[in-house]
Amino acid sequence: MSILVTGGAGFIGSNFVLDWLAQSDEPVVNLDALTYAGNLRNLASLQGDARHVFVQGDICDRALVDRLLATHRPRAIVHFAAESHVDRSIHGPGAFMRTNIDGTFTLLEAARGFWSTLEGADKAAFRFHHVSTDEVYGSLSPAAPAFTETHPYEPNSPYSASKAASDHLVRAWHHTYGMPVVTTNCSNNYGPYHFPEKLIPLMIVNALAGKPLPVYGDGQQVRDWLYVKDHCSAIRAVLERGRLGETYNVGGWNEQANIDIVKIVCALLDELRPDPAGPYARLITYVTDRPGHDRRYAIDARKIERELGWRPAETFASGIRKTVEWYLARGDWVAEVQSGSYRDWVAQNYGGRATGA
Repeated sequence: MSILVTGGAGFIGSNFVLDWLAQSDEPVVNLDALTYAGNLRNLASLQGDARHVFVQGDICDRALVDRLLATHRPRAIVHFAAESHVDRSIHGPGAFMRTNIDGTFTLLEAARGFWSTLEGADKAAFRFHHVSTDEVYGSLSPAAPAFTETHPYEPNSPYSASKAASDHLVRAWHHTYGMPVVTTNCSNNYGPYHFPEKLIPLMIVNALAGKPLPVYGDGQQVRDWLYVKDHCSAIRAVLERGRLGETYNVGGWNEQANIDIVKIVCALLDELRPDPAGPYARLITYVTDRPGHDRRYAIDARKIERELGWRPAETFASGIRKTVEWYLARGDWVAEVQSGSYRDWVAQNYGGRATGA
């Protein structure tokens, strides 16, 4: 038996693969296109491990996906592969439409074809687990209740619109074809191997380099923060016990404003690696907000707790400390991912933004 993981060299996917193989001998077939955020260094500890079969390839390549399913005959597909950065989706939405919509469609059709060949217990046990985001639900006002699984979809960026479309495809394949699917919509993840375009790793690496810490607008955008290893445990729980056709929201029960996150990171760096030039918070720089920036997300994760008994193990205080310590100990990993293309992206996204209070 084995599972097929798409996007297993990215941030959440690589954490999931490492976590899976730390707790199970069930092999993982890992399909990843190794675009800018996919990094085999994340999986270096699995080199030579026969339980990990890595295949570089595109989820839009139907022939490749068909071959992998026929060869390895996985009992489940865990679908992480996605373009996932809002700012990048604003600058270049086409890649998001291709990977997140066309790629999910291709994967669903390949999985449906494979599933139709199974019989008996194998067919009953097969699962297609689609990993999605809370951003499909849109933006909340400050006093509004947190997102539940029945909240209407109101995506506001090319990224969230493409993920919403993929969620609808997964739902439709269940209701039309009977595909045995489950979906999880998670809040903002943070933790090891996070590519430094996202808020927390960007603040860490910029602070250590003495560079400005760019904060959009007034910094009062609120997000729920979920430690990535807690997300991995939630996916395992849903894959094992989730009801077919159901959606489960996965959150950390931790709403924080972006500016408060930045200040917490600065305080931890002051403690763990003080800068002789002064507190890291001196580097905070407010910049022009991005277009259509959602004001608040919040996840109501009571359904997954009630049905599956899952709750996050980490508080934000414990998770963010582990995260900062991880980056401080792995300067070589950070230096490697900050390639020329990464530097070009930072210049494109932040270089033209006016600063202000």
